[in-house]
Amino acid sequence: MKFLENPQLEAISKSLSTESADCKIDGRLESYSCKMVTNDKRLFRMLSTDSGLSPNDLQALSPPQTVLGCSPGRHFGKGQNDGEEEVLCDTISTKTLFYLISTLNASFYPDYDFSLAKSEEFSCEPSIQWVMNAVDCQLLTVIGDAYNSFKTQLWSAIDEEICLKHCDIYSYNPDLTSDPYGESIWSFNYFFYNKKLKRIVFFTCSASRCCQKFQISDEIERLALILAAASWIHRINFFI
Repeated sequence: MKFLENPQLEAISKSLSTESADCKIDGRLESYSCKMVTNDKRLFRMLSTDSGLSPNDLQALSPPQTVLGCSPGRHFGKGQNDGEEEVLCDTISTKTLFYLISTLNASFYPDYDFSLAKSEEFSCEPSIQWVMNAVDCQLLTVIGDAYNSFKTQLWSAIDEEICLKHCDIYSYNPDLTSDPYGESIWSFNYFFYNKKLKRIVFFTCSASRCCQKFQISDEIERLALILAAASWIHRINFFI
């Protein structure tokens, strides 16, 4: 994956990296071309040829964690027992899965390696509007008016870079052992994939507790315990 410089996305990423009264927000927007570099070719061979899969073979995705309805790409089939139509699962081609994993590797390099990530750690989101609502709600809850000041600019910049109406949207939802934000309060990782442009915009964001605030609180609590202990010692000495 080739990182594509975009001053608008960089400026918005700086605005997303901020602190509220209770937590620290770390967010970034990055654009990538789906053009393979040397490491990508090695990963693609591992995901396809070495595993006996072709680029167009389909792999199962997990359902979106934040919605109960059906996604646009959801497939249907016949139940084995009663022949009734039942919902199966969203799927992704091996090649598209490779693009998502390569994007993660490029974005979090060199701290994390996602080469062994499985298709079930990803989901296909139901619609762009739903994703926009989810992101807006999450960020408005935490940073409020500060987010309102650049919310329109954020979605306009993404649209200009990737053309949202022509995108498939995926999310990465790993378990705690694989999550780069494992100690965060919350996080999200969205991929806006435009197959025609052969490009992905990656939107990742997390919220973590403000260490300084909790350190101060711990220090106050420690001093309170010391003072309480000193008071009891003074009382005991008085009676003695």
